[in-house]
Amino acid sequence: MSFASEPGRDDGSLPPENIVIPDDARELDRDVLAYHRELRARRRRERLLRLFAPFTRRGLGGHAAILPLIATCVALSMLAGAMLSVVAISPASAPTVPVPPQASVVPATVPADLTSLPAGTVELNGRNQPVRSLVSSAIALVPADCDCGSALRRLASQVVAAHVGLYFAASGSAIADLKGLAARYGGGAAVAVYDRANVLGAAYRPTGLTVLLVYHDATAQVRRDLPPDFQLSAALGGLRLTGSQALATPAAG
Repeated sequence: MSFASEPGRDDGSLPPENIVIPDDARELDRDVLAYHRELRARRRRERLLRLFAPFTRRGLGGHAAILPLIATCVALSMLAGAMLSVVAISPASAPTVPVPPQASVVPATVPADLTSLPAGTVELNGRNQPVRSLVSSAIALVPADCDCGSALRRLASQVVAAHVGLYFAASGSAIADLKGLAARYGGGAAVAVYDRANVLGAAYRPTGLTVLLVYHDATAQVRRDLPPDFQLSAALGGLRLTGSQALATPAAG
């Protein structure tokens, strides 16, 4: 301002300005805060412009170049939604999937019409043998004073035709006649088994001629009171199988 000029008029003929100078500088704090806010907003705009500058260049396709970014965001959102749905699902609301029937399994227990050979030993060819080693065979339990020669001969002929083992077993007083019976009615295939400890006799208590059809797994079918014209050929043919497999075969049944 020039003191020589007109009051309120600048020497350069500029328009007058209404400038108010506050008495206390603290009254300018609000203006200072607004100024800093404007600076921060300007810096944010500049950062955004620098971030998206590659997508707006002419060489990258302009605004069309932002489409891959949008597609990536959408894919990430869908993935996050799928993960949340898996975590949020409860066991009660989870879909139940029917379990396919399992393949047939050989039962662990012996069927009702099969019996396991007892533990113990018998005398066979002058040596002690486990009873459970007499597998895939027919064992005739011969009682004392056996009047069963024709039945033993019929059994021997069927066993020889089936190509399985044949044993004539006896205990107690019947042991004395066992060797002669095996030689006379065994068809050259019967082997005498001396049950001196009465292992088979105590397990099956034979009355009359009793035949054990012993399968490969040491399980057996007990045949008692056979008629004079009995026919065991079909059952004898399955003795090389396990008991469960043989009973599942219609011919053996």
